[in-house]
Amino acid sequence: MHILIVEDKRSLAKTLKTSLEEKGHTVVLAFDGLEGLSHAETDHFDVMVLDIMLPGIDGFEVIRRLRKGKHPLPVLALTARDTVGDIVAALDLGVDDYLTKPFSMVEFMARLRAVARKGPVQNVKLEVADLVLDPASGQVSRSGLPLSLTRTQFVLLEYLMRRAGHVLTRDAIIERIWSDNPDIEANTLEVFIRTLRSKIDVDRDESVIKTVRGVGYRMDAEGPR
Repeated sequence: MHILIVEDKRSLAKTLKTSLEEKGHTVVLAFDGLEGLSHAETDHFDVMVLDIMLPGIDGFEVIRRLRKGKHPLPVLALTARDTVGDIVAALDLGVDDYLTKPFSMVEFMARLRAVARKGPVQNVKLEVADLVLDPASGQVSRSGLPLSLTRTQFVLLEYLMRRAGHVLTRDAIIERIWSDNPDIEANTLEVFIRTLRSKIDVDRDESVIKTVRGVGYRMDAEGPR
């Protein structure tokens, strides 16, 4: 996952960043509300971890502006403010979950995965070269010809297309696609990539999904040349 952490306690932010990167995620840190809002509005993230008590503008204002702008980024609020009123206010503004400090890393990771699985509600079609995926309708086509994908193939392709041009580690992809199944075999991803390529790269000499040896995969942002 590509994760934005907006937290003014630098030691906590860096601890979370280290833990997440060890699991194969990419993390961007912001230490005040305005910086966090700017990152959220200008980059694509899978989920945001948002402290409520922030300098600049607080977390309530960050989420208020995001939702006012119809931004669908999933948000996990992380704060020491644990009154019922604070929790209700945050949920009403549009956060997806709320975790109070102090917390265990196990619970943090579980809640983060749950929030990320909801995913942003986006109706914009994804396009890479002549490959088109419509998240709203569940349809995929290449050069105008419809493709029939299984649900898992569709989710995998959507994730790769949303992160086109970025190298995604095997662990990051597996956690995103199969986070509910800790017993996934090591070669499961390779099998799905192979079958997905067989459907989207028919009669083509080169695949739009590139293998990055020893790391993972990258969706070619411009398609095969």
